[in-house]
Amino acid sequence: MSMNTGSGGAPTVRKVLERLERLAPPEMKMDFDNVGLLAGFPDARVSGILVSLDITDDVIDEAAALGAELVVSHHPLFFSLKNVTAEPGQGGRVVKLIAGGMSAICMHTNLDAAIGGVNDALAEAAGLVDVELLTEHGRTTSGESFSYGRRGRLRSPRAMGEYLEFLKGRLGTSGLRYYDAGRPVSQVAVVGGSGGSELGAAAARGCDTLLTADVKYDVFLEARERGVNLIDGDHFCTENTVVPGLAEALREAFPSVNTSISKRHGQTVKFK
Repeated sequence: MSMNTGSGGAPTVRKVLERLERLAPPEMKMDFDNVGLLAGFPDARVSGILVSLDITDDVIDEAAALGAELVVSHHPLFFSLKNVTAEPGQGGRVVKLIAGGMSAICMHTNLDAAIGGVNDALAEAAGLVDVELLTEHGRTTSGESFSYGRRGRLRSPRAMGEYLEFLKGRLGTSGLRYYDAGRPVSQVAVVGGSGGSELGAAAARGCDTLLTADVKYDVFLEARERGVNLIDGDHFCTENTVVPGLAEALREAFPSVNTSISKRHGQTVKFK
């Protein structure tokens, strides 16, 4: 993931947004999505940025403690709001940000699709080479294909058990849900977040394994019917792979800004 190096001095929130939208153009988002500057002050100067997968109350408190004027997240602060009050919940988080003089930029499905975004980061974590688009989900106004998934191959096939242990470490997850089709893992499709619906696309493109999250029971049954290995790597863990690269891209673009990764936000689901 890379953005052009920025000039010295504190950028505005608007300038950071412009750079991020070059990385992940909003036109690549899904129709239901809500991305961009969702709360805050476009012309405020930014001396500190906190990068997190989500904007929780803990993350907002962390940003305030760090003196960060901007939080950049993957998941939207909200999709739709009926009201904004100081009560706990989405509206309360908006109030908390504004009252603290902070802004929130969110890049969701556009970052899933972006080159160097969520799915490229997940493919790298999964040990894949020769990575390609899983399937074409759309085209930009310039005619460029984009996809919300990737496919690639391991440098050498691995037994499923060995690959699961490898993934646990790479994703930093406390556990994995999976179906073992009895096949070596070689050709792998990855879809960060909720991607069980892409099992058919993965199988059609010759993949023996799909790595995604939020997998429903019927998709596990479908994997058994198709003879495809299926791995649920947890929503947070499959998407949080993008956060370090996103933070590094912001540091390169805005070297005068103190850019940090959230230390308070992590995997919610636990396994015994």
